[in-house]
Amino acid sequence: MSAANPDSPAAPHIPVLIDEVLSALAIMPGEVHVDGTFGAGGYSVAMAQAGARVFAFDRDPDAIREGQGAAQAHGITLIPGEFSRMEALLADRGVSSVSGVTLDIGVSSMQLDRAERGFSFQSDGPLDMTMAQSGMNAADFLNTAPEEEIADVIYRYGEEPRSRRVARAIVEARPLARTSQLAAVVRKALGHKPHDKKDPATRTFQAIRIHVNRELEELERGLEAAEALLEEGGRLAVVTFHSLEDRIVKQFLRNRSGGESGGSRHLPERVGLAAPTFAKPAKAVRAGEAELARNPRARSATLRSAVRTAASPRSIRP
Repeated sequence: MSAANPDSPAAPHIPVLIDEVLSALAIMPGEVHVDGTFGAGGYSVAMAQAGARVFAFDRDPDAIREGQGAAQAHGITLIPGEFSRMEALLADRGVSSVSGVTLDIGVSSMQLDRAERGFSFQSDGPLDMTMAQSGMNAADFLNTAPEEEIADVIYRYGEEPRSRRVARAIVEARPLARTSQLAAVVRKALGHKPHDKKDPATRTFQAIRIHVNRELEELERGLEAAEALLEEGGRLAVVTFHSLEDRIVKQFLRNRSGGESGGSRHLPERVGLAAPTFAKPAKAVRAGEAELARNPRARSATLRSAVRTAASPRSIRP
């Protein structure tokens, strides 16, 4: 995947922090590894070339369909479905433990750069934004939800301080069907000058996308699934692109490595103390200048990684 920034210019898919991810995974030939977010296949192919037997997941039908060639060429098992379900989906294939799990969170370059998917306001398209291309889409939500709910979503997931003003404008402009319509409504509500460094619609688009795809819940459950699947000494590597995602991963690893006994807003407090399921996480890694020069979308990327201990996994929420 690439950075989840809907106002970035179109660019070819370049796996972000690929060298750093491979270093964190320390793949040994013959090991079983999971790529929870196949996207355009950059991580999966690199993992297979390093000698891993790779099982890759994606909930986007386009990624599954278009990834068949690369998967077959590199012996990758490509599985349609959410990475939060990796434990059950791998059990169906006789796999009960793995040596590594990689998650590259956010919207992929393929999704972002295709106007018909509705993720970006750079090109006009239908107001969709669904990764799985099913279920409630952005237009459904914006055209039916109460103003207060829309404001809460934009504030919580977009960290937009003027969310109530944006929500009021959206409700007054309904029905909305196109990305250009939504962008225009947000820009008018917040004020937009052509020379502004960041388009004011960015936060709102991010928030709506996260909400309709339940991205943060998916991440929480995916981390728990990875914990359950990883064998002793197994490696977890997670690349995030904004503070909401990174905060969840950081808190999870801190909690699971014994850094604190409590929970968080996203990961509820557990009853009683349990043995650490991960060793102390490695220091967070960000892209260097050389990578930023060839791939500007890597600017917001953060890699966090940790090694699984022998402790039993914590219970997974139903």
